[in-house]
Amino acid sequence: MQQRRRVGAYGVCRDDGRLLLVRGSASAQFPGIWQLPGGGVEHAEHPAHAVVREVTEETGLTVEVAGLRAVVADVIPFPAADLAVHTDRLVFDLTVVGRSLRNERAGTTDEARWFTTDEAAGVPLIPFTAELLGLPVTPLPASAAGPAAFPPPPADRRLRFGVYGLVTDPAGRVLLTMIAEGYPGAGRWHLPGGGTDHGEQPVPALLRELVEESGQLGRVIELIGVDNLHNPAALGPEGRPLDWHGVRVVYRVAVDVPTEPRVTELAGGSTAQAAWFTPDQLAGLPLTEIATWSMGGRVG
Repeated sequence: MQQRRRVGAYGVCRDDGRLLLVRGSASAQFPGIWQLPGGGVEHAEHPAHAVVREVTEETGLTVEVAGLRAVVADVIPFPAADLAVHTDRLVFDLTVVGRSLRNERAGTTDEARWFTTDEAAGVPLIPFTAELLGLPVTPLPASAAGPAAFPPPPADRRLRFGVYGLVTDPAGRVLLTMIAEGYPGAGRWHLPGGGTDHGEQPVPALLRELVEESGQLGRVIELIGVDNLHNPAALGPEGRPLDWHGVRVVYRVAVDVPTEPRVTELAGGSTAQAAWFTPDQLAGLPLTEIATWSMGGRVG
């Protein structure tokens, strides 16, 4: 079965205890099923910008991003197309700043409506929406979807969804990894983490990467934010330019029993070394942008 990856951005809008949901239209993959408003992130687009655009398109509301609530992943099979689609879904809290609720015209949704939790429990829901609402999750039917619905990306374009950790120990040290030669950012100190595998959830992927790159056992504490990277002429081990789009989620991670960092073979060669640093030792280190961003306390 062919595999596809996509990233989606969705919004939680509330009004007097009610939640905004949209219904899939006849042209949607799952007609008649309700979900949080939102949709696919376009190439090079920041997920926070994507959710604002999608919510306005589907509901007419003007919204602002208040924070990143959750990041989940799911795989939906489409047997008729011999296809399995992995979607990494970023769910944002939104504030409504302009009110003119309307239904989408000639799109993949056909109705937008406010629901109480009890009312939402009475309609069919996309699984990720039901899970976020704490409602029973019902698997979707194996609806037909042609290959044209999920075309492969152009040969010179790449989308990578990654998870990274701002990792600390009880002494307040920060764990960083150095990027190996031959990879973008070589020689700079980076956050532990990397790309998720097809079918893998973000948090288990981060804890796996932490073991592979440093030998540490971590505990995820909280979601910090999301960083967006677009490099239209990235050069990597392939030796040729690629239009690279990276969506990178950052979590705060604690290592309760730190050990001497050790890079394993499973790290795949992109990590040259790993080390613990005191706050004083961080000054003057060549850091990647996402490492600087995360330690500066900014939330995407």
